[in-house]
Amino acid sequence: MRHASTRSAAPPIKRRVVRNGTPLNNLVPSVFVSGNDQAFPQILRLYVKPGSTVADVTYGKGVFWRSIHEDEYTLHATDIQDGIDCRDLPYADGEMDCIVFDPPYMHTPGGTAYEYDGSPFETYYRNNGSGNQTETKYHEAVLKLYREAGKEAFRVLRDRGVFLVKCQDEVCSNRQRFTHLEIMMDYTKLGFVAEDLFVIVRTNRPGVSRVVKQVHARKLHSYFLVFWKKGKKGGLWKAP
Repeated sequence: MRHASTRSAAPPIKRRVVRNGTPLNNLVPSVFVSGNDQAFPQILRLYVKPGSTVADVTYGKGVFWRSIHEDEYTLHATDIQDGIDCRDLPYADGEMDCIVFDPPYMHTPGGTAYEYDGSPFETYYRNNGSGNQTETKYHEAVLKLYREAGKEAFRVLRDRGVFLVKCQDEVCSNRQRFTHLEIMMDYTKLGFVAEDLFVIVRTNRPGVSRVVKQVHARKLHSYFLVFWKKGKKGGLWKAP
């Protein structure tokens, strides 16, 4: 014969009620199946307050900024072709609210660097060269560029300034290189805090490659990484 339990019933669960804020469905997602020109403005506005001073140090043809009104931010648009190297910026310490960095982030197997705007990578950044031109080649040269540009970005950013970085993983010498993780580790050592990660899935068809046997999955996505410069006070990220 079973006896009724003498234990008291559990108290009802109190649901947390948020009494401020506005309910939204159109929040910024972590994955975009779109072009950079559609994803970048949403990421920028989420982390950088309008009116901020932003240096896009790899501006190129300005694809990121196509959908952003010119009055929304104070933009310093430069590129290596303009004579301004992302590793030696003409800005004072702590001058910028945000730095945008989107370098050529892949190498081409066989010693020829990734082509950037029709010219080989080493023409601009001296990667994958020979002799006394460079100490590193291939993927290591790409990482070196990220490290050196990150160090300069840290210098010119104000405390809690935002660093938006575009990158993509790759396979080098038949070895998987998770570039976004390597960059995160390097930038953390510099004093940045990795705050967010966005995946950008390409919408166009990839080029055809000649392979005898496929070893690794074909990468159809890239990343936007969001860092902020940790100052003396440290603390957690606060929305702009």
